[in-house]
Amino acid sequence: MKKLQKNQIGREVPEHIQQMGDVKPYIRSGKRKEKYITESDKVYTGKVVGSLKEAIVKAGLQDGMTISFHHHLRAGDMVLPKVMEAIDELGIKDLTICASSLTSSHECLIDYIKRGVVTSLQTSGMRGELGKQVSRGLLDTAVVFRTHGGRARAIQKGDVTIDVAFIAASCCDDMGNMNGQQGPSAFGSMGYAMVDARYAKKVVAVTDNLVDFPAYPVSIPQTLVDIVAEIDQIGDPELMGQGATRKTKSPLELTIAEYASKVLIASGLIKNGFSYQAGTGGVSLAVVRFLRDYMKENHIIGSFGSGGITSTMVELLNEGLFTGLLDVQTFDKGAVESIRNNGNHIEMDAGTYADPLTKGCVTNNLDIMILSATEVDVNFNVNVLTASNGNVMGALGGHPDTAAGAKLAIVVCPLTRKRIPIVVDEVMTICTPGPSVDVVVTERGIAVNPNNPLLKAELVKAGLPVVDIKELRDMAYSITGKPNPPKFGENIIGVVEYRDGTVIDMIKNVID
Repeated sequence: MKKLQKNQIGREVPEHIQQMGDVKPYIRSGKRKEKYITESDKVYTGKVVGSLKEAIVKAGLQDGMTISFHHHLRAGDMVLPKVMEAIDELGIKDLTICASSLTSSHECLIDYIKRGVVTSLQTSGMRGELGKQVSRGLLDTAVVFRTHGGRARAIQKGDVTIDVAFIAASCCDDMGNMNGQQGPSAFGSMGYAMVDARYAKKVVAVTDNLVDFPAYPVSIPQTLVDIVAEIDQIGDPELMGQGATRKTKSPLELTIAEYASKVLIASGLIKNGFSYQAGTGGVSLAVVRFLRDYMKENHIIGSFGSGGITSTMVELLNEGLFTGLLDVQTFDKGAVESIRNNGNHIEMDAGTYADPLTKGCVTNNLDIMILSATEVDVNFNVNVLTASNGNVMGALGGHPDTAAGAKLAIVVCPLTRKRIPIVVDEVMTICTPGPSVDVVVTERGIAVNPNNPLLKAELVKAGLPVVDIKELRDMAYSITGKPNPPKFGENIIGVVEYRDGTVIDMIKNVID
């Protein structure tokens, strides 16, 4: 006979059950016995606090911790500056910022770094004055640059531990259910923030649009959120796509786009069910327009478009040329409206998008990816992070992730840009390794990676101007001359992580 014990409601239960181990008897809760309670008896269980400072204190942020931000509002982001101002006023120092990326709206970090509030950065990229000063040794520690997929991998694997994640939400209720699709500051997908919410020790939702429970749709659920802080404005959506999306009328860029489109057609991959990702630059978006015409003429319907989604890709979805869009970052107003209203425009998190350690990331299912480049060299290595003067001025983004995963990765770039050669002997910083790149398309010719001789044969057969990549380099140098490299010191100001966590390159400090 099993030993029995009485619980507080008077029932006998075993002291031990083989499948469960020792049994904990029920203990009556302190809830009122009355069936009905008055309004004054109700206990408020929401998570809203009175200010950002209160949220920071409640989250337990202390010196030396790691905090995270997402950059879906891009140049219009106001959350990072406001959070950092509150942190500074509280006297907290020696923080690491793990951001999905840093933009022109984050130059306030320069002062916080100088005063020791921030001592380390981990990001996909940075621009403007922040990039310039970091390149000259602003930080005592090296910035860790990660791809979007690599960041998701590092957080999921535990290479990065986020103590407090501050997540901008354009719509949120008092329990923390949130999205980026509703409200005056709507920015679309919350793809990068979803990973932070899942793995951070504490999660603070920062919103300018507190709505009645339940908020919907739910991008990040209340079960992952600890605190909700309301502020006057999280960002300016008008600046969200600034400098990111640009429709070109440049004859040079349209020539490159037309060549790239012909490469796609000659590859044989443009057929029913193909998947596709385009960048947001002028050439990449022009390729989409050429592709659209070809698909219509030949009655081709693709399966999905992915990545950062623009209005140009939304047009193809609305015209029935793709059956769905998988969106990790929404780039403009038209795309925000689409993700809000079209069930086939699907939000995805950064891990689903590009984490190489997941059980199936989207980038590894891509047929075609169109990529841009700051520089590309004769070994097909690509730089998207540093300028010819050595300054950090760009971002890895999903560039290495998609190049590695896609069946066909095409780099589109002009031969020269502002009297600076783009096709060079050796790139300043290797971001995407040459073996991942299949084709480089310029206005003066098309170079095919020697690893892909069958594709080269198809392009030649199609009558396209295929040349050796060294010929492109020689053409570029004949126009600009071979540039003198910038002067570098011995301090490592940045390390470039490949998507799998290995280090592919380093960046040294620039000497003026």
